[in-house]
Amino acid sequence: MGSERLKTPEDSDSDTPPPRQTALTNLWRIKKYLHPYRYRLGLLWTMVLLNIVSGLAIPPLVGRAIDGPITDGDMRGLAVIVAVIAALGAADAILNLARRYMQTTTAMSIEADMRAGLYEHLQVLHTGFHDRWQTGQLLARVTSDLGMIRRFFAGGLVFAITSVGMIVLIMAQLLFIDWRLALIVATSAVPLFLIGRGFFRNYLPMARAEQDQSGEVSSAAEEAALGIRAIKALGRGPLMAARFEKEAAELRDRGIRKSLVASRSWSGYDAIATAAIGAVLVLGSIMVAEGQLSVGDLTAFIMLQLALLWPIEASGWVMAHGNEAMTAADRVYEVFDTEPAIKDRPGATAVDRGAVRGELVFEDVRFGFEDDSRDILRGVDLTVRPGETVAIAGKTGSGKTTLVSLPSRLNDPTGGRILLDGVDIRDLRLKNLRSVVTTAFEEATLFSMSVRENLALGRPDADRHDLEEALRVAQAEFVYDLPYGLDTRIGEQGLSLSGGQRQRLALARAVVVKPAVLVLDDPLSALDVHTEELVERALAQVLRDTTALVVVHRPSTVALADRVALLHEGRIAAFGKHSELMSTSPEYVDVLSAESEEVAA
Repeated sequence: MGSERLKTPEDSDSDTPPPRQTALTNLWRIKKYLHPYRYRLGLLWTMVLLNIVSGLAIPPLVGRAIDGPITDGDMRGLAVIVAVIAALGAADAILNLARRYMQTTTAMSIEADMRAGLYEHLQVLHTGFHDRWQTGQLLARVTSDLGMIRRFFAGGLVFAITSVGMIVLIMAQLLFIDWRLALIVATSAVPLFLIGRGFFRNYLPMARAEQDQSGEVSSAAEEAALGIRAIKALGRGPLMAARFEKEAAELRDRGIRKSLVASRSWSGYDAIATAAIGAVLVLGSIMVAEGQLSVGDLTAFIMLQLALLWPIEASGWVMAHGNEAMTAADRVYEVFDTEPAIKDRPGATAVDRGAVRGELVFEDVRFGFEDDSRDILRGVDLTVRPGETVAIAGKTGSGKTTLVSLPSRLNDPTGGRILLDGVDIRDLRLKNLRSVVTTAFEEATLFSMSVRENLALGRPDADRHDLEEALRVAQAEFVYDLPYGLDTRIGEQGLSLSGGQRQRLALARAVVVKPAVLVLDDPLSALDVHTEELVERALAQVLRDTTALVVVHRPSTVALADRVALLHEGRIAAFGKHSELMSTSPEYVDVLSAESEEVAA
């Protein structure tokens, strides 16, 4: 992936994230996604509290049964207490079942909303952002990081509230039974707090490191999958496998180190809680022997203290999930907080598609990367009249692809401006602009969907006639011979098709839109000479009513153009008809000669 960031006219609109907030702050910011589910969450917390109350009401009843009906031999009274305990147990089980269902479905809904929001945000971010970020890192945020946040809301947060509620109610009951024994239990909170503080301090950076490394592993796997043909052709399978194993081993090691921190903390919790039970049992037995405490009260006290073990042990699990959720939220908001570098200006106007004439004017257009003092485009002045086709010629590295990326605002100039029918394109709404300015790239990208869906991607309302006409223009009728015709599902990135087939389908997709301005970045490079001739002949008919910019790498493609612009060192070095430039511009002749040799080779 590239490491350079594109400059923008307004640096405040850069797609560089603002200063990062703390992980806890970012987790708190997720509350906006909880708001639509506030009533369900309110009912969920109510059921949690009822669960706690029903469960903790049983130990005192057992103590009362021992000191009362069991001691007195009152079987009728014992039956009443047993019935009440059974009813409480049944209520606890039913509440637990309903609560778990609700917390799971609610958490999954919250995760789905966040994933949809994150995906939508990724779609509006500048292409430079996607060039800098590894795909695996973005995938990890959309999948595993959001999964961690969902697990926290489905389990960790509920357990946290349950634990706090249980600890408060249990301690209140313990104090009511005997304050001296309760003091022993309360004293154990000091070492538990110290262990928890150390756990929180050490676990958070380790959780972040593991999640970052998970993104690296995803990136390595994704690159290997996309480049499998090149890997096999070069015989570098073992090398790539070793590279992946190295990343996977690092992920394993970071996970082990994180688990060791958690294990030490949880072991400490267990040891302290168990020691407190031992101390209470010894002192309580002495008090029973001296008549200061009844057997029933001691039994209820021990049962409540045993019930306290779960929230103490769960606190370690809750802190672990809380730490992971905080680091996940931190990573997710790194993307959410990235402002689009290219977006609608305040007051941007809509484009009336039917009223667009298609005049395209470049005025002193400059473009460069922020990390490079040199500009790729150094003051381009060019006017394309409505309905005119202008070819852009130039040597490799002259800036042709960069130039044709500007009319649809895939990039923005770092200087100068581009006018569409006299209006700065940055004053037009992006969505509308891209409906009248369509680009077909040299590297055709198709999606894992049907041929029909790929073709209609830019114009969902296109009918069968529109699709058939576009396929005819692009000489892509081969799709009718596919197993299911237009309904045949294309594999990921269209790799089940040849390069020429992918390119023709991508060209057909651009033609379907019927834009006012059509930008073609050498869309015929993968075609054989015969097919290219057929495509050019059909495409010439389409271009009669469309303003077009066509990047040419083959001399034969120049025939599509009314005029030709020669781009040299970031400037328009010559502009005119092909025949004129052939007789007046030695540089133009050199460019076409070099390209002819490349085609022949």
